[in-house]
Amino acid sequence: MAVKKASVDFVKVADEVQRWGEMKQTGVSLKYMMEFGSRPTERNLLLSAQFLHKELPIRIARRAIELENLPFGLSEKPAVLKVRDWYLDSFCDVHSFAKIKDMHDELAFTEMIKMIKVRHNHVVPAMALGVHQLKKDLSPSVVPEDLQEIHQFLDRFYMSRIGIRMLIGQHVALHDPKPEPSCVGQINTRMSPMQVARAASEDARFICLREYGSAPEINFYGDPDFTFPYVPQHLHLMVFELVKNSLRAVQERFSDPDKDVPPIRIIVADGIEDVTIKISDEGGGIARSGLSKIFTYLYSTAKNPRDENNSQEHERVSMAGYGFGLPISRLYGRYFGGDLQIISTEGYGSYSRSDEKKKKSLRVFSNRNSNHLKREARGVVCSRATTRRNLLWRKGNVSFSWHVPNLMLG
Repeated sequence: MAVKKASVDFVKVADEVQRWGEMKQTGVSLKYMMEFGSRPTERNLLLSAQFLHKELPIRIARRAIELENLPFGLSEKPAVLKVRDWYLDSFCDVHSFAKIKDMHDELAFTEMIKMIKVRHNHVVPAMALGVHQLKKDLSPSVVPEDLQEIHQFLDRFYMSRIGIRMLIGQHVALHDPKPEPSCVGQINTRMSPMQVARAASEDARFICLREYGSAPEINFYGDPDFTFPYVPQHLHLMVFELVKNSLRAVQERFSDPDKDVPPIRIIVADGIEDVTIKISDEGGGIARSGLSKIFTYLYSTAKNPRDENNSQEHERVSMAGYGFGLPISRLYGRYFGGDLQIISTEGYGSYSRSDEKKKKSLRVFSNRNSNHLKREARGVVCSRATTRRNLLWRKGNVSFSWHVPNLMLG
């Protein structure tokens, strides 16, 4: 989608953006979204649109304000200015939309927020490019740990983005005339994590085959019939990013055609409290000096980050980019109360695990700072099930493990 200049200058709408940005956000539980969405009557769709008409300007305004006031000159980077313009346009679109009174208004509003969602499709790579532009201007002595303010902003920013897209996507999906029997909007009440993991892994292998000409095999372990309520798109994104990392590590370590390439292993486990997906590889692991940086937004293990002058930068998915894959994946895991862990044994490999907590009611995050999110998520990660699994798998492979809450909604 071509990016146009913001229709209004920030200064011209600053007062209105500031006013809305100071309003209180409203959290929405997943349980409520499922109960409300199970009856997509005209009345419910109208109520949903009226809620979003008031809620979206608040959330969008807050992000626009932050984008205008970032430290270290990040706000002035061309890519960040482009993102800010998208948020200003979206704020003006929703704010200027007339009061929603009937289904004709509701349908027009739905089409408008659908376009807003499309407009923001490339926010993540655009912000990553902005951070890359900032890194080039910083002194070589500046390390990622010195830029905590930027890391905290990006955590807040992306968590808010997930929430906005979840709210818009859920409302739009409720208009589907022929939904899957098990789906309530974007939520699949009987999602098979094994099926989603297989699909995401195949997508990642396709990218690997395209770039390297070959790809390691992937073996799956777990009950293929196990299901639980979750958002498949979120799980797909996380598994795709984690498997992509493992594929690249193994492919580059075993580039010699005479060597046997070890497979990547994916385990789906249904525990009493947790649903855990573990992805392990023998790609050589991550050095201790790099392990503490893998969840920062200013670090990448890629030898040749994508070219910022490439006009196709947002259209073509590559095996390695600006290093945003892991921190973004962790936020998707934390969004519903889970988390992502990586354990590495340098010289052998790593494993990642994603764990999700079984909870009765999970809130669509609204106005929480990143430190609170991290403290809350760490409490989940340190659950007995997660700790036991980590101890069992310290054999030298890097494992991406993330915790997916099993949403047993009453």
